[in-house]
Amino acid sequence: MAKAKLSAAFALAAQCEPGRKKVDYYDDGTTCIGLVLEVRSSGGKTWHLRFENAQGRQCQVKLAKLEDATFDQVRRKARQLRSEVTLGGDPAAAKAAIKAIPQYAELATQHLADAKLHQRSYDTTEGYMRLHILPKWGRVRLTDIDGRAVAHWLADKRAEGLAPATVVKIKAIFGRSFELGVRWGVPGCERNPVRGVHSKPLNNARERYLTSAEATRLLAAAEKSRNPQLAAVVGLLLLTGMRVSELLSTRWEDVDVERRTLHVPTSKTGRSRYVPLAQAAVDIIANLPKATGAVFLFPSPKDSRKHLTTIKHGWQTARETAGLPGLRIHDLRHSAASFMANSGVDLFAIGKVLGHASYQSSQRYSHLANDTLLAAVEAGAAKQARPV
Repeated sequence: MAKAKLSAAFALAAQCEPGRKKVDYYDDGTTCIGLVLEVRSSGGKTWHLRFENAQGRQCQVKLAKLEDATFDQVRRKARQLRSEVTLGGDPAAAKAAIKAIPQYAELATQHLADAKLHQRSYDTTEGYMRLHILPKWGRVRLTDIDGRAVAHWLADKRAEGLAPATVVKIKAIFGRSFELGVRWGVPGCERNPVRGVHSKPLNNARERYLTSAEATRLLAAAEKSRNPQLAAVVGLLLLTGMRVSELLSTRWEDVDVERRTLHVPTSKTGRSRYVPLAQAAVDIIANLPKATGAVFLFPSPKDSRKHLTTIKHGWQTARETAGLPGLRIHDLRHSAASFMANSGVDLFAIGKVLGHASYQSSQRYSHLANDTLLAAVEAGAAKQARPV
């Protein structure tokens, strides 16, 4: 063990002994007990502090490279850490704890692995994370991510022209990572930096409801489509209010013609439900071609063992032919609710048909019963009418 009175001048002149890769020079107690200068054969020099922790184990922490700090700075830092050790602290353990905090990319990998097992919209989560979250936060330690920086980043995303709903989705996925981190005990997730970030109220409900005449035109256009399944799909969406993914994945075993119900094993809300079938819907299903051993109501043209996954091309042509540009497939679900509301069906029943998880979800259709309301005020006016 080489001992010396360590100083700035000594550090500059110190050399590694010939034939050795490195040599450690220990302070003789003049400057700070435990201060060490490591001198390497390459010429590099680094200051360390060695000490015995409360368990009696020899530990070492790096203070600084010779060129990165003055000797006075190193001496002050060494004496500060030495005082912590004397009072029962362990600088090495504290430094190891900081190093144990992972970067966000590591947490994101765990998040995606969990999403792949449990989340139906995994591809959406993976895409948002890859395109938006990881480029900004992937190489940042979890404890270095703070709410103010997150707020500015989300504001920048809005300024880039992303839709408000997209920014909200990005924020939700980012926050979800920290929620999972807490559950799994990941160091650095004790505080969720996303939770306190304010979001403006989002009102992206795009209300488009077909009239009876428009629905008739759309069905006529679908009948002429090159896709032989399009008319049945459109007709059932309008009659049931189902989500298109629910309908396209429906199996023959899910349909009970006698009870006039269609079973949806898993919906967007995560719950199964039974969709009541009007006689018109039963008739459409009865007229669907059913090959021997068929599994799905709407099989894929390429592989009958799988179901149809999209009607995009036929849909676009049909809506243009019907003079309904911009109409979305999901608007058929809203239209089904509109037809029910205007027939006097109450919101609770509409919500049950559509599979809403809460009554609030059905409230968006509260203004749709215009025909019913008009009939009500007309009836009231008739009672008040008196001959002049």
